[in-house]
Amino acid sequence: MNTIHTAHTDHAVHGGASTLYVRFLLPPMHEALLPQLLGLLGEFTPEVEALPPDAALVDVRGARRYFGRGAVELAALIRVRALALYGVECAIGAGPGPMLARMAARGAAPGVTRAVPEGADGVREFLAGRPVGELPGIGRATARTLCEYGLDSLGKVAAAPLSTLQRLVGARAGRELREKARGVDRARVVPNAASRFLSAERPFPRDELDPFRHRRALLSIAEELGAGMRGDDQVCRTLTLTVRYADRTTTTRTRTLPEPTAHSVALTTTAYRMYEALGLQRARVRAVALRAEGLGPAEHAAHQLTFDPVDERARRIEEVADRARERFGPGAIVPGTLAA
Repeated sequence: MNTIHTAHTDHAVHGGASTLYVRFLLPPMHEALLPQLLGLLGEFTPEVEALPPDAALVDVRGARRYFGRGAVELAALIRVRALALYGVECAIGAGPGPMLARMAARGAAPGVTRAVPEGADGVREFLAGRPVGELPGIGRATARTLCEYGLDSLGKVAAAPLSTLQRLVGARAGRELREKARGVDRARVVPNAASRFLSAERPFPRDELDPFRHRRALLSIAEELGAGMRGDDQVCRTLTLTVRYADRTTTTRTRTLPEPTAHSVALTTTAYRMYEALGLQRARVRAVALRAEGLGPAEHAAHQLTFDPVDERARRIEEVADRARERFGPGAIVPGTLAA
């Protein structure tokens, strides 16, 4: 039987854990809170990797020495502060590395830290009976292939000959799969800033059926995100659309942009295409949100010249509008559709 140590705020410390996977249980459509929550994690350590829309990896090796507390105790402090300052509960996994911390957090209940047992034997016991599909990086197709050959648990994968795994999934993938199944975690927390993404949402005063109002809300958000990125001299690489319905379910779609951009027209066009691909028709929509991800300096982004006078004119108008908004406020110039 697999052993998972579960700790509440007053339980013992598992000193071997050096990484936390923190999943914030954000209310629907409240992704905009993530930057503040990442800032909270930054009070413990600068080694924080944001995982939008609602999670982060935290390397607490330095924090353990600085605060004189173990990983599970630090997780308890994080949980208390997130709840007290932002009203957000979280579920946390603790492990010797990012992969194992993620797996420990899987299915963790609010208010609970699940820690991988210490030592090689503890890690082996933790992994042995878990389904192969729970291993990060293993897709459905790979998991199905392994299960067809009876390798349906990580313990069986760890015991299988390397040549068998490589024959099933490929040389490199087979070697990595065997290492992971044996608890070898080569992943590292890659610190990034909260500004690596930007999000905004538009809730409707009542469940909205009108596609025109859905699109109008998307236009408003795209304008806000574009202006925000241009103000910080940034561009984004991908755009994510989230639609929340009357029954509180959500649909999320992500699309990579043809080129990194902060151009509001390009953002709006992409948002419209993702929305249209959903085929919502008469769906009752409660809110829509957009998230610009993969932010980077605008000076490092290349723009493909199109020699399209309409596009060039739109970009020049956008520059003038940005200057006017900077001087007279964000509502100084808005698209005609939003001004109606």
